[in-house]
Amino acid sequence: MIRFMFMAALATMIVSPPAAAQWAPDRGRLLMTGGVSQIEGQGGSGLVPWALITGYGSELSWGASAFVTDVQLSDFSISSHGLAVGVRNRLELSYARQAFDTEELGGALGLGEGFEFDQEVFGAKLRLAGDVVTDQDTWLPQISVGIQVKKNKDGDIVRAVGADDDEGVDYYLSATKLLLAQSLLLGGTIRSTEANQLGFLGFSSTRTIQVEATAAALLTKRLALGGEVRTKPDNLAFAEEEDAATAYLAYFPSKYLSLTAAYADLGTIAGLDDQTGSYLSVQGSF
Repeated sequence: MIRFMFMAALATMIVSPPAAAQWAPDRGRLLMTGGVSQIEGQGGSGLVPWALITGYGSELSWGASAFVTDVQLSDFSISSHGLAVGVRNRLELSYARQAFDTEELGGALGLGEGFEFDQEVFGAKLRLAGDVVTDQDTWLPQISVGIQVKKNKDGDIVRAVGADDDEGVDYYLSATKLLLAQSLLLGGTIRSTEANQLGFLGFSSTRTIQVEATAAALLTKRLALGGEVRTKPDNLAFAEEEDAATAYLAYFPSKYLSLTAAYADLGTIAGLDDQTGSYLSVQGSF
């Protein structure tokens, strides 16, 4: 029911945006202020959602983005693709489809080499206060609340490895501050989650509070260099779960395109240590 309501709302916004909003996106916001698409489909950096609303639509308009992400780790790979719509720089709705490829480990576990855990993520984000651009004379950041509704498509298998459920909901509060004079962006997120390995290995019956942070230096008007960290719960009995981090470089040649390359460290996954590798993402937006 939640997924049906989400898709209906998304379709309504695309076909019939609010009367006060312009039909043609005005692209009225500064370059980079929509962020890139994080791995669960919302506006942010690679792993962490920001308080910013995706796209470049002003408060009188709307914007949208679509992305493809590929993560190549030591023993696994992750792919994600999706889209998001931002309305009047206030509300964001997003959808992402993710796949976690077990590669050779899948054969060792009896799942078949290259077996994939598939997951859908439906997201919504609402800006509560602040404006990341205009609030330069105050320490007030832009603040948003968000939700990510996750559905793992391999319920029987994730339960077999110790998960309590194949679906769960993440709630978060995010703050983002842009210091234009210092060419610096800072952000923090507090997340309430039930997910094991972002949901790829199902969900626990225990909800925990996790912390996420990001910082980026704006090297030029089109280039940002940053890092982020995301803490994660450790609920599965058969395998330890560790925190995740990336160091990234994001390039914005225009408001229509961004390219992100990162070094990713996702820690231990399914009993295999040191899952590090490349993170590459392409986003189209307006």
